[in-house]
Amino acid sequence: MSLQFIANYVILATSGLLVTKNYYMSLLYPFLIITTLYAFKFYEYSDDLNEALSRSIFGITIGSLFLFAFCKLFDIQFFTKKLMLILLIFIFILPFLNYILSKISSKTIKPIRYLVVGRKSEIYSILKEIEEKSKGKYQFVEYINPSPVTFKEKIAQYDNVLITDPQLEKEIGNELEQIRQTHKIEYLPNLAEMVLKRIPLEVMQKFEEYYKVYFDNIKESPAKRVMDIFFSLIGLVVYSPVILISAIFIMIEDGLPVVFKQIRVGKDGKEYWMIKLRSMRKQKTDGPKFADDEKHRILKIGRLIRPTRIDESLQFVNVLKGEMSLVGPRPEQVPFVRMFEQQIPYYSLRHKVKPGITGWAQICYQYSSSVEETEIKLSYDLYYVKNRTVFMDLKILLLTLETLIFRRGAK
Repeated sequence: MSLQFIANYVILATSGLLVTKNYYMSLLYPFLIITTLYAFKFYEYSDDLNEALSRSIFGITIGSLFLFAFCKLFDIQFFTKKLMLILLIFIFILPFLNYILSKISSKTIKPIRYLVVGRKSEIYSILKEIEEKSKGKYQFVEYINPSPVTFKEKIAQYDNVLITDPQLEKEIGNELEQIRQTHKIEYLPNLAEMVLKRIPLEVMQKFEEYYKVYFDNIKESPAKRVMDIFFSLIGLVVYSPVILISAIFIMIEDGLPVVFKQIRVGKDGKEYWMIKLRSMRKQKTDGPKFADDEKHRILKIGRLIRPTRIDESLQFVNVLKGEMSLVGPRPEQVPFVRMFEQQIPYYSLRHKVKPGITGWAQICYQYSSSVEETEIKLSYDLYYVKNRTVFMDLKILLLTLETLIFRRGAK
């Protein structure tokens, strides 16, 4: 992947220098284009030309619009017709270039082989997922429930050690210290988060003390609040005509009210009224239900505003009031929260931050309609809560756009 990034950056920077004398912008604008390509998962489909081409079209187009807006805002003479032509050409060149580089990388990169300190029966499924997600870059060759003697016999065959159980690590603490200069010692939480971009609950349970330090020190960022207010105001202005038109269609099809209100659970478990455009027919319901159980009630206009998230645009008001954020875990119904807190360990940790209109779990995983799927989705929420930054929020906003274009959005 790094080879593709470097090659793309060099080509884009060179093109900027060829068409303009603005040296700094020539070095800066490739970051913007590559960021949008990355957000549209262009680099994840390097070995699929058709998919890479479609993502290149959207990624470079959106990146070019951002670049144009940036140049206009700061009155920078950089976005010229020549540069537009070059970017248009790159839409078709970059997929082929990265396809070739992907094939070269797959043949030249040597897999990383690990000696695993842990019981295979307990963590095999997680390590198998890491192998598959990394396309074989990481290979977990041998599992040991070690004694110092066994560890010394096995370690000579490997350059890397993966610790998957802190209790077993204590049994060979001295031996690990002796090999730190010659072997790379990694821990399952770091590798799982880096590759899977989530925190599996099995890993959380194994390394509970490690994660407790992070989740006990969660604090809201002032910069995030500023971003929430800024983009929510823009969102309300941009969406206001669409909200009005949608409200008229809802009223014509199923009468008033056009706004749906429901109590949801927010930060620190506090309850609040979440609002959205009504997309289902009025009907008395017996308690909370998953969205999959309510498909028969979706309005005709609802089949448009739900996949495109137009129905959730009113939640910009919740964001401005400080009840929600642009990015965060999905706000859930109170009865579901109480049930999940009883059935799923660590579920309440997702309430360490404000719920969001969009979020890491929403773009990385399907809609959850069972406890088992909710557990998987929680693992993505926990990853976000632990690793969130303003830059990650911006990435999620771009990925949300990618989700709407390629996967038709939420149910």
